[in-house]
Amino acid sequence: LQEPFDAIFLCVKSYDTDWAVQFIRPYLAPGGYVVSAQNSINDDRVAAIVGWPRSVGCIVTFGAEMQEPGQVRRTSDNTRLSSKVGEPSGLVTPRVEALTQALGALGPSKPTTNLWGERWSKLGTNAMANALAGLTGLTSAEIRETPDVRAVSIRVAAEVVTVAQALGVAIEPISTIPAQLFVDSLEDGAVREEVEVRLMEWGKGLGAGRPSLAQDVAKGRRTEVEELNGLVVRKGEEVGVPTPVNRAVLGVTKRVERGELEPDLSNIHLVETGSQTKPGPANE
Repeated sequence: LQEPFDAIFLCVKSYDTDWAVQFIRPYLAPGGYVVSAQNSINDDRVAAIVGWPRSVGCIVTFGAEMQEPGQVRRTSDNTRLSSKVGEPSGLVTPRVEALTQALGALGPSKPTTNLWGERWSKLGTNAMANALAGLTGLTSAEIRETPDVRAVSIRVAAEVVTVAQALGVAIEPISTIPAQLFVDSLEDGAVREEVEVRLMEWGKGLGAGRPSLAQDVAKGRRTEVEELNGLVVRKGEEVGVPTPVNRAVLGVTKRVERGELEPDLSNIHLVETGSQTKPGPANE
């Protein structure tokens, strides 16, 4: 018989979380645990199956792409922070320290005492870039460099921050930018200029890679937009925070996913128009 595993990394798409964890559970050692290294926020779904004591979070912060099976290419600077590891409780436990050390082989890694704040920070980055790259056809760096797209991404992030704060989350910086600045930038021109400059500077270290959602679009696959911008919309509804821009991004991305639209920069104007219309169902 194969020995059970002490730790299993969960790296599947968010929409595959439930069945994947059910599959994993029998292979865990008595003290074993699942490490969610996914996009979105799935820790509660993992814990519902294996329990909170067997759930650890990992936020992946480096970029990579796989255009062909088994051919993986790192697209971001390997000197930048690559991962953060944390317990749902916020404690820095021996297993968090061990995981942090092991992940150091991929690049700089660190433990976090604020898993939820880091999760929402990563969600902010993904909501700003993944779907926008998918619907425009731009790279990760070009998202930050193109004025119209950058403007939409800032509004997306402001909604993410507002929803997170309404949920009581102390959200960590998004792309090294203090989260509150995204909200403040909507009303303060000087703050807006600072945010734009810092986003463009951040984009310089992203290389020529494309976010995973844009890679899915190129391959004709189902995207994670429902678990990224769609999650922001659903959580916003729970706490009474309007999220018209994330809702519009969700809707346009679903049209691209269905083949109704081709990825093109002009699609950003559909997002701008959609964010000003009366909300419909979240998955339109």
